[in-house]
Amino acid sequence: MSFMRGTPHDTPDGIDRLRDALDRAEAIVIGAGAGLSSSAGFTYSGERFERHFHDFREKYGFRDMYSGGFHPFPTPEENWAYWSRYILINRYEDAPLPVYDNLLRVVKDKDYFVLTTNVDHCFQKAGFDKTRLFYTQGDFGLWQCSVPCHQKTYDNEAVVRRMVDEQKDMRVPSGLIPHCPVCGEPMTMNLRADDTFVEDEGWHAAAKRYSDFLNTRRECRTLFLELGTGMNTPSIIKFPFWRMTREWPNAIYACVNLGEAFAPAELGERSLCINGDIGDTLKKLAALLKRATPVDT
Repeated sequence: MSFMRGTPHDTPDGIDRLRDALDRAEAIVIGAGAGLSSSAGFTYSGERFERHFHDFREKYGFRDMYSGGFHPFPTPEENWAYWSRYILINRYEDAPLPVYDNLLRVVKDKDYFVLTTNVDHCFQKAGFDKTRLFYTQGDFGLWQCSVPCHQKTYDNEAVVRRMVDEQKDMRVPSGLIPHCPVCGEPMTMNLRADDTFVEDEGWHAAAKRYSDFLNTRRECRTLFLELGTGMNTPSIIKFPFWRMTREWPNAIYACVNLGEAFAPAELGERSLCINGDIGDTLKKLAALLKRATPVDT
């Protein structure tokens, strides 16, 4: 399967074609990547980074949150001072812009399922049905054993909020550093980085629901709607969406992504690309679809 990469593609009348595909769809599979949350205001550099991490930037020199997440801090107290702020603003605070709200208004009356590599919980905060969500790469709101000695995750909100409130001089109190309740080793984020990632019971239940959804919609008029997914992990969303669109008899593939909207040439008229801001596109769609009233920024 070939495709053109480099020059983003804009399908003529793309917004109208996408509206028609949404109206006609009997099932919608949403594939969401980092670009969706970025459009909602969850940016990891610039003013937002400076506002929350200027002290870390001054001390260590990194200039975005993502880079800071890989920094080898000299003590666990400083590591958790950084990560607690990171988790608080990217998991427990609402996104600055109502992009997820407008997406829900577009699909809420449809038979939908969400597959996402995002770990910020924005779908549930916007009101999406949690039984129709599969977070494949983890959740900022969960910790796991760093070994791991067992396949279980732990909610971190209460401790994270204490870490932010009680930290001083870029350090949290030593008594707040999390350790595994089973083996005593340090806890770490439940984020897929290597083969230590914990896939707990909730993860496997969501994976099964997603698989069941696909297995029972193959003959439906299905829209594979890809939002903000790049080429970092294309085997999770992008490549499977292309394959299923090609193989399913009534499927359409739509890609909305500023600067990275492209599709395989083999999909032809069964694909459409919108090279534009996802938030603007969803706001226009919500206005066009009679069942939805868009939320203004």
